[in-house]
Amino acid sequence: MEYQDIDERTFKFSVRVIKMVLCLPNNVASWKIGGQVISSSTSINSNIVHARAGISKKDFVNHMRIALKEGKETKRWLEMIVAANLMNFKRLELLIKESNEIICILVTIIKKSIKSKY
Repeated sequence: MEYQDIDERTFKFSVRVIKMVLCLPNNVASWKIGGQVISSSTSINSNIVHARAGISKKDFVNHMRIALKEGKETKRWLEMIVAANLMNFKRLELLIKESNEIICILVTIIKKSIKSKY
């Protein structure tokens, strides 16, 4: 099922984000933004896990929507890291691309879940 793939994919994505943050320069901006991007990226996967354990379709969709919100936030933090010159775009290009793909997948899962009868 699609949500099992997104579970594994977002877990691996959050691990890559954590590893990227460890490569940021040692300064206050990196600590603050790094903490934010770790929180939002790991929350994507956490909410997918919650969705899978949901007690109803409404609960499932709600947690997937939160995961989507966190995905969009993560993308913005990654863009901010580039804009603030904490890391160059080339080093973050794949993470930003992956965040876009995760967002698209989550939108699809939410739309399909809302349309389904179960």
